[in-house]
Amino acid sequence: MLAQKLKNAPHNAGIYQYFNAQGMLLYVGKAKSIKNRVKSYFRFSGELCAAPNLSPRIAKMISEVDNIEYIVVQSEHDALILENSLIKQLKPKYNILLRDDKTYPYIAINLSEPFPRFEITRKIVNDRHIKYFGPLSGSAKALLEALYLAFPLVQKRGCLKGKKACLFYQINRCLAPCEQKIDAETYGKIVHEALESLNDQKKLVNLLHVKMEEASMKLNFEEAAKLRDIINSIKDALHVTHVELSKLEDYDVFAIEIMEKTAVIMRLFIRGGKIVSTSHTLMHNAYGFEKEELYQRALFEFYNPMNQTFAKQILIAESFNEQNSISQFLTEKFGQKITISVPQRGEKLHLTSIAQENAKTILIQHSTKNNNSLSEQMQALFDFTSLPKRIEIFDNSHLGGKSPVGGMVVWDEGFDKSSYRRYELHHTDEYAQMREMLERRINDFSKESAPDLWVLDGGETILKLAKSLLSQKGVQVDLLAIAKEKRDAKANRSKGAAHDLLYNQNQAFELPPSDKRLQFIQRLRDEAHRFAITYHQKKKRGADMSLELLQIEGVGAATIKKLLLYFGTFEAIYAASQEELEVTVGKKLGVNLFQGLKK
Repeated sequence: MLAQKLKNAPHNAGIYQYFNAQGMLLYVGKAKSIKNRVKSYFRFSGELCAAPNLSPRIAKMISEVDNIEYIVVQSEHDALILENSLIKQLKPKYNILLRDDKTYPYIAINLSEPFPRFEITRKIVNDRHIKYFGPLSGSAKALLEALYLAFPLVQKRGCLKGKKACLFYQINRCLAPCEQKIDAETYGKIVHEALESLNDQKKLVNLLHVKMEEASMKLNFEEAAKLRDIINSIKDALHVTHVELSKLEDYDVFAIEIMEKTAVIMRLFIRGGKIVSTSHTLMHNAYGFEKEELYQRALFEFYNPMNQTFAKQILIAESFNEQNSISQFLTEKFGQKITISVPQRGEKLHLTSIAQENAKTILIQHSTKNNNSLSEQMQALFDFTSLPKRIEIFDNSHLGGKSPVGGMVVWDEGFDKSSYRRYELHHTDEYAQMREMLERRINDFSKESAPDLWVLDGGETILKLAKSLLSQKGVQVDLLAIAKEKRDAKANRSKGAAHDLLYNQNQAFELPPSDKRLQFIQRLRDEAHRFAITYHQKKKRGADMSLELLQIEGVGAATIKKLLLYFGTFEAIYAASQEELEVTVGKKLGVNLFQGLKK
């Protein structure tokens, strides 16, 4: 059957999918000619087997293949997009999955405003008055703080609305344009200096050093410590600072290094001939990596979001087969010529060499620190298909079925709070609530890739539910459930005697309380529980406050919505002054509201 399907493969561009005997998806690939590509994986002399030139990872995959399916598309570019979408949604066992499809932050300033401010943004708009600096990685927040500490800029977005000089003016952090104590032209010169310091971060660091020494001399050690931490954050974010090119050009530089089952993608962002930022992605895969596939996926994922700026010249440390195809795809997508090249000499070669050396350094540091890591121990014990690097943990919360909510927390070498998700649920029983939450997460796999592992607060019933939902969508995610030991059908919570049971898809595990793997899973479960409980309490408190507001004469649902849009939270509404309320909803209603809240 398999041999016949290979012989009948179409010559068109498209997608091929390999499945094992149990119907599990093993691999998704794209090809300009499906027939030529799939035949290259096999040797047809005698018994059908893996071709001899394959990597160990792909050869192992071919040994498991029992069935193959095809999807024909119009062009190679369509195949590239479809391949990426399917890999993100279905997470095949042998595909390399990257999660770099989120835009990097930038520092932006709108120079058309009379007194502009610097802000962090991930969205790029086509406006010639807005200047962007980046892309940045972990240094964005530190750089923004540094600007506002080093230069007397308008410190907060709402400052100019106040029309009155505030504390920032008194401590010499702002020159009070709200009271016309500085004109737009003079302020513009300060902005120009700040922009220059962004382009020359050594200058910015030197300014911060001076501020730090001044704070220390005045015995303001808290301020000095804050400045020290910001300086270190800026330095740490730039792995490389000693490069200045003779040509003031922009480049994005990529290098990849692999050590056994771990790989690093290193990126350098060159703007105006200087390195403005660096970033790297560290990955683990139980079946290893190939640089060809990694370069292709790294470039496609990084340039996939539309709302970002980028260099038109991409430098890579080594060539790969799909290089021209990716270059053509990006040129068509962004409507301008984008080149991908492997430098052979000069300054550009120096840049790719620096990226390679940094990637090697990160790999060595990681291998030294993580020998026989907890992730590897968990993979061995629970028989996971891949190292549990990115983990999503779910819990739900309600009070007698009222105000039901769900929470998802994410672990990725630490709790990744930017990826946490809240779910407002609609069912009264916990099983249906968990089902609703998991279904909604599965539907989002096309936007946010599936993780390596799900940890569920519950026993075998919840685990079977998750397995069924994933199976219906054809998605592979490892599962682990954690539940309290039960006695007489009730969870045993006796202090010092309670035992958590762990379940994978095949068996139950009762580990001693001292086991590091159990303690890690408990830590994940407790964070999910805290997150869900906090959201439930906030939602219930908001509902209670909303009911209180509705009791005040003249206040309706539209008024509450208007107040929330302005103040952000119910707590801020309750803490607002009468003047602020009058500005928001009018004088008469503002007076009623203020008096009603103070009763």
